[in-house]
Parts: sequence; C-alpha cells; structure tokens
Amino acid sequence: MQIFYNKDVLGETLIIRIKEAEKVTYEMQKNTALIYDEKKHLVGLNIFNVENLNLEGKGIINLNEGQKEILESRLKKINIKLDFDSTNDENFVVGEVLTKEKHPNADKLSVTTVKVGKDEILQIVCGAKNVAAGQRVVVAKIGAIMPNGLLIKKSKLRGIESFGMLCSKKELAIEQKQEEKGILVLDEKAEVGKKFSEITL
Repeated sequence: MQIFYNKDVLGETLIIRIKEAEKVTYEMQKNTALIYDEKKHLVGLNIFNVENLNLEGKGIINLNEGQKEILESRLKKINIKLDFDSTNDENFVVGEVLTKEKHPNADKLSVTTVKVGKDEILQIVCGAKNVAAGQRVVVAKIGAIMPNGLLIKKSKLRGIESFGMLCSKKELAIEQKQEEKGILVLDEKAEVGKKFSEITL
C-alpha cells in the first residue's frame, strides 16, 4: 500500500494505492472515490476533504497512529477496512548499473541493465547524462508512486521496453543543488536491493 499526499497539487486529498491495475472503475461514497479492478477488487481510494488529519509532507507519506484511527473510523462508515501498516517502500531500492548502451533510436537516451536484487535484473531506459556502469543508484520499480504522483509502469521509450526508472534527487523530492544534475549516485558500498528508505545519504 502507498499513501500519497501533495496539498499544492491536489489540495486536501489523500490517495491510497493498494495495487496496480490496468483497467479500473470508480464508485463515489461519502467524499471517497473507491477504485476497483476488472474483478471488482479494491485497488485504491481517493479520499477527499482530509483537513482534520493535519497531514504534512509531499509525495509518499506515513500516517501516525492518530491519523490511522481517524481514517479507519471514516472508512468503517462505508464498510472499508485497510491495513495502514502495509507499505510499498520495497518499490524504491538500491540498484547496480551493470551495463549502459546507447539507445538505437534516440541520441539522448541510454539503455541500461540494473541489478535490483539477488536474482532480479531490470532493463531501464534512462535519459540522464551521468549514468554509468558500476554505479549504485536509486531505482523506482514498477508500481512505485513518485512524489509528484507519477505511477511507474512498464513502458516503451522509442521502441525499447523499460521496467522502472533511475531517480534523481529532484524526482525523489530531496533538495538538490544546482550543480547536482542527473540521477542520484549512491555510495559504492550501498547494498543492492536494500530499500532506499533505509539508506543514509
């Protein structure tokens, strides 16, 4: 489960994503949009008018116990029960760039292979100039929701499939100095596959 909040962009709206779905339908109940997949399984909620939660932050946020209790009580009125302690931090992990090749159809893009776990290697198309083989980087895997609300999906960029994104500080909502351009490069000792939330910059 991912909980997203950005008052500047969406006002007092809380977006809860339970899992990814290609085709969805919506149902409105008491200032809450319930989002279902084709099998009528609940895959997300948009909860409006959440001023009383006193939320802070932008992007993926964590709720305190008081906020969870208020939401649980509100959702109980529409017969919805969620496990707010379930997170999707695993969608943002340390990756190791194994290879970098020039994109065959785009001068400013590279095709990389990135190891994100013991037996998991992803092909990711990247536009950053500073990407290089051997780097430890932050990978947003398929299913990740970026701080600006972008959902990372399997995509095809100029004919080449991409299965995630290599992230910059700006994309991760981390303060970035003007000279810090391109993807965020981590310490070479950062453990591949480890959650980014557990890394000290």
